[in-house]
Amino acid sequence: MESIIHLQNINKSYFMGVQALPVLKGINLDILKNEYVALMGPSGSGKSTLMNILGCLDSPTSGTYILNGKDVSTMPDNDLAEVRNKDIGFIFQQFNLLPRLTAAENVALPLVYAGVGKKERTERAMEVLVKVGLADRSKHKPNELSGGQIQRVAIARALVNNPAIILADEPTGNLDSKTSVEVMDIFSKIQESGNTVVLVTHEEDIAAYAKRVVRLRDGVIESDTLRSAHAVLGTVV
Repeated sequence: MESIIHLQNINKSYFMGVQALPVLKGINLDILKNEYVALMGPSGSGKSTLMNILGCLDSPTSGTYILNGKDVSTMPDNDLAEVRNKDIGFIFQQFNLLPRLTAAENVALPLVYAGVGKKERTERAMEVLVKVGLADRSKHKPNELSGGQIQRVAIARALVNNPAIILADEPTGNLDSKTSVEVMDIFSKIQESGNTVVLVTHEEDIAAYAKRVVRLRDGVIESDTLRSAHAVLGTVV
């Protein structure tokens, strides 16, 4: 199987004056196409920094990052912005929807930046809203939607560009238990339909939906575990 994410000896340090503060220390990681991976770790483990590098929101101090066949580790910011828009679907804990736009208009935003015409934008936005079960809410604004519906709109927005990977950062952090289960079921369906899903969470019950769990501690990978199909199914039911 082909790796969609290949990290080789990734290091990331932040500098205070001349003093380097190492956060990631020689990370090696391969994620295959259509995998469902949870990244876990305590506060200060480096998982947020790793997520920012995976999402091309930050660049490593050293090492190589190949995303979908492209070396993004040394790309300039303009090229990284294009990679973020085309290859990565982001889903955040805070939703990040624009309050004045309808659900369909929020979903279509990445297509605006990609230069897609209005008719096609509307069609593609509606297609993904159908996937997340919100076609009947397409004309509603965020303040007219529940928390779970808002997160579904955010998921649809992440899917609309057919990205190489879906990167979700604590996607159920602001949701109640019942809504969290509904949202995680959508992620399972997304992965089953062929997408690669990388989930960043500190919650064991949310990580249990993934088929592989990578744990970080003190800037290194502490463990990398494949879950059995039986175990994964057992948590979803």
